[in-house]
Amino acid sequence: MYESNDIMVSHPPHYKSANGLETIDVIEAFTAHLSGIEATDTGNIIKYICRWKQKNGIQDLKKVMWYTQHLIEHLEHDEK
Repeated sequence: MYESNDIMVSHPPHYKSANGLETIDVIEAFTAHLSGIEATDTGNIIKYICRWKQKNGIQDLKKVMWYTQHLIEHLEHDEK
């Protein structure tokens, strides 16, 4: 796996919990059974909810809402 000497590239602190859990590992675990837009939207929801307090605040929470609504619309369309 590629590792950069720049921590902001390989392990930015806004994607790491206090106990060292990294958001990328959470995304991988929770999207393993998904594909396409379902995986993409779910991964982005997880990413933005994990970092909102340390990075972009309300803007990241709005992104969570956007990706959630996008996923809902996709699933509702598929149900038809």
